[in-house]
Amino acid sequence: MANKKKVQKKSLEKKDASFKDKKIKKEKEFILWFDDISIKDVPLVGGKNASLGEMYRKLKPKGVEVPGGFAISAYSYFYLLEKTGAKAKIKSTLDKIDTHNIRELMSKGRKARNIILNLKFPKELEESICDSYRKLCKQYKTKEIDVAVRSSATAEDLPDASFAGQQETYLNIKGEEELLEACKKCFASLFTNRAISYRHEKGFSDFKVGLSITVQKMVRSDLSSSGVMFSIDTESGFENAVIINSIYGLGENIVQGKVSPDEFYVWKKGLKENKKSIIGKSIGSKEIKMIYSEDGAKTQTKDIKVSKSDQDEFSITDKEVLKLAKWACIIEDHYKKPMDMEWAKDGETGKLFIVQARPETVQSQKNKNVLEEYILEEKGEILASGASVGSKIGSGKAHMIKDVSQITSFKKGEVLVTEMTDPDWEPIMKIASAIVTNSGGRTCHAAIISRELGIPCIVGTVDGTEKIKNNQKITVSCAEGEKGKVYKDELKFSIKKTNLKKIKDTKTKVMLNIANPEIAFSTSFIPNDGVGLAREEFIINTYIKAHPKALLNFSKLKDKEVKKQIEEITKGYKSKSSFYVDKLAEGVARLGAAFYPKPVIVRFSDFKTNEYANLIGGTEYEPVEHNPMIGWRGASRYYDPEFEKEFGLECKAIKKAREEMGLDNILVMIPFCRTVEEGKKVVEIMEKYGLKRGENKLEIYMMVEIPSNIILMNEFSKIFDGFSIGSNDLTQLTLGVDRDSSLVAHVYDERNDAVKTLIKQAIEIAKKNKKKIGICGQAPSDFPDFAEFLVKNKIDSISLNPDTVIKTKLMLSKKKKVFGKK
Repeated sequence: MANKKKVQKKSLEKKDASFKDKKIKKEKEFILWFDDISIKDVPLVGGKNASLGEMYRKLKPKGVEVPGGFAISAYSYFYLLEKTGAKAKIKSTLDKIDTHNIRELMSKGRKARNIILNLKFPKELEESICDSYRKLCKQYKTKEIDVAVRSSATAEDLPDASFAGQQETYLNIKGEEELLEACKKCFASLFTNRAISYRHEKGFSDFKVGLSITVQKMVRSDLSSSGVMFSIDTESGFENAVIINSIYGLGENIVQGKVSPDEFYVWKKGLKENKKSIIGKSIGSKEIKMIYSEDGAKTQTKDIKVSKSDQDEFSITDKEVLKLAKWACIIEDHYKKPMDMEWAKDGETGKLFIVQARPETVQSQKNKNVLEEYILEEKGEILASGASVGSKIGSGKAHMIKDVSQITSFKKGEVLVTEMTDPDWEPIMKIASAIVTNSGGRTCHAAIISRELGIPCIVGTVDGTEKIKNNQKITVSCAEGEKGKVYKDELKFSIKKTNLKKIKDTKTKVMLNIANPEIAFSTSFIPNDGVGLAREEFIINTYIKAHPKALLNFSKLKDKEVKKQIEEITKGYKSKSSFYVDKLAEGVARLGAAFYPKPVIVRFSDFKTNEYANLIGGTEYEPVEHNPMIGWRGASRYYDPEFEKEFGLECKAIKKAREEMGLDNILVMIPFCRTVEEGKKVVEIMEKYGLKRGENKLEIYMMVEIPSNIILMNEFSKIFDGFSIGSNDLTQLTLGVDRDSSLVAHVYDERNDAVKTLIKQAIEIAKKNKKKIGICGQAPSDFPDFAEFLVKNKIDSISLNPDTVIKTKLMLSKKKKVFGKK
């Protein structure tokens, strides 16, 4: 392996030397091949081509595959305009243009484009392009090779501005005549309405931005799949994850937002240690795909429907996801910044390729020291929902647009509601208060532009244009996790900004209570010492939805409707049990990855029988209890022969997240363990399913929520590594109060002396046995005197809901005499 690396290094050095030795007068060249280009050549060939050349030369030796091709330089573009006199005509046309006047922008933009479209190429430029195309055909041993013809603006893909999608792309171009026509259209696309508007908005002169053209061997993804990926989470700015979107067919549909893609999250650290660290994946609808269309002598592309069976499968394999994610890390490491990449899989060869890479321009530019939270102050009727882009909230009057001809009527502050956004709509997108689309995923055009503009956007609602009425007042909320919601009426919301530099560390650890994996990445930016309570119930309820027994006994189910529901939610998975294990593992792993290497304590499922019965197929397997709060729950289920196999699925999920994905910061906790004997039985069952205490740094904690836990804590300390006080159940069982009963709610109080006496005793015994002890409950946040009591008694950690962490940390840091500093 070491020798191979030396050979690669020498090969690279040799290539660099020959690159310098060529001494090509690049500035005056019409054509530059990828192996003649580096990232320093942006002024000559634009960001896209400079990046392709850089990767072709530097990253192919590291295993990143890039299709061959050449760049028609920006010099060619300026040469064309000067030689034909087009520059003066366009300059005159665009003089004193008001880009905020949509009608004027559309009219003058059309005139500018037509000036270029009606030009004839100078002979010397035409010959250079055709000669290079013939050379590429020879290189691939094909008479007329199919190529992608893409624009590459010289101001494109700067760190603080993305010109992505500003100009046109033409796919499956064959023959010299088609190539020349596509080039002319590419040059003309520098004057699309959106491009003119965007340049003026960013302060770029129309003639200081040049256009180069990429001519690149097509990857036959029309026969397979393609997509987009980022080396940073596009919504939160979390840097330790790769997000990959994938569809069938050519990649234009994903960028245009025509298709809701499959989505994958990969944890970088585990990936770099060769772990199978896919920490999240979901199937998109993928209803259509773009393929080649041969129509006599004319070559083009077309959309066709995807079969239902293919829609229900992932468009790439886990192995391919991991390979792409590794390439994303290699590309990011090379450029030393978060990257936005496009990839394609060749259906003829089965090989993967990177076809574009540019800097990510939104999250990477944010100030990480300021935490901005949008908080919805009231709830309303939900009209539609989809994938949220960003974490903001916007409201206004809904303005439905179905065609570009309608954009002139759009007014500032309205909410744009449409099937999908077209790049030509950018001038109105920047004045919208929010955007809602039926189609698209988090990497489509609407999502990319919304992020850059800093406005809330919900994509992939499917029926947003049907559920939302034109001129209706609505609120678009992206502040409630990955699922964005469109509410009826304009609801009140607030914006909270916190300077994280002012939040001081405290001696007592402040941890988080968290259940929703979707908010894990964004929540990780809140100052914290890890997760003190990660609840499995949310993951099971939201992502799995079915009772584990119904999944394990699927073939024996008699209820046809239940079987139909299970078939729908488990599509794309090889078995019903693997679906349960994989979805639970992904949810837990995402929590673990967000806070790594800090501890994340995952509590095994603590559903009561009535709650388990509410899962799909649950009524067939759950007994009816009159008081499920103190019935068959927690530890008593895990070793019961009636539930042992189902608990085994939970153990397998934790094992997968810890060992296959590499998240050894995930620890586990047993809830509602009534006796020492129960504790021993559960630890035995866990070991049977591959979770052995002490192995691979596995620690097992126990919830302290029953008086018997404290009375026998010396004995429990021999079985468990630590404890977390569950003040809700402990208060209920100490005072004999049903916390679900409003009749005795006035008696329920965690600050009751009986409860505090037991908590004090629990802390003392845990300390005597050298065991960690914390508390997971809202009381320390709601009642400052209760927090003071806990810390005075030297509790190790307090675990809180995310929205109260900063408030509590500030309170703790002020009580220096009581709490001290780290």
